[in-house]
Amino acid sequence: MIHVDPQPEPPDFDEKVRKPGLKFLKDNPDCSATELKAYWRNVLPELWEEYHGICAYLAIFFEKSTGASSVDHFVPKYKNRKLAYEWRNYRLSCLGANVKKHTSEVLDPFKLEENAFVINFSDGSIRPNRDKAQDYQILCQKTIDILSLNDSSNKKMRKGHFDDYRKKHVSLDYLRRKSPFVYSEIVRQGLQ
Repeated sequence: MIHVDPQPEPPDFDEKVRKPGLKFLKDNPDCSATELKAYWRNVLPELWEEYHGICAYLAIFFEKSTGASSVDHFVPKYKNRKLAYEWRNYRLSCLGANVKKHTSEVLDPFKLEENAFVINFSDGSIRPNRDKAQDYQILCQKTIDILSLNDSSNKKMRKGHFDDYRKKHVSLDYLRRKSPFVYSEIVRQGLQ
């Protein structure tokens, strides 16, 4: 997981999402979070484009054609229904990471400190950066646990991306675009 710079909302966001969403809330003041109309899906293509197909939680590129992209409401809909229709609350997420996060509190990629996590390239595991404050390390570890960032498939993916670079199958620039967390750790660790 790495810091993600928030991108500007699309010019037609207000018409596609905010206005119909707020009208729905006004017409249905007692609806639950699960009953909200999913107007946010109207801008999923723009969300994918603005964030270059990079999952905010796994920090990897995923193809739009796989259908695995989703809008994560960083502040869950049940906590603030109005934010269900606000661009600033959206994080582009692989479907699996979004399902794991669900309504849990994790570190916000938009507010994440630089180098909050480090990768052990021998096995692909990540851990909180020990240079960070103890309280922050605890939040980092909680995020790792909730999102299963150290499950076998994620470790294998990160190790595989590094091994492909080490064996010269892919360039550093390729990793910058397709696996930015691995890229940033290669640079931070001086392995380029």
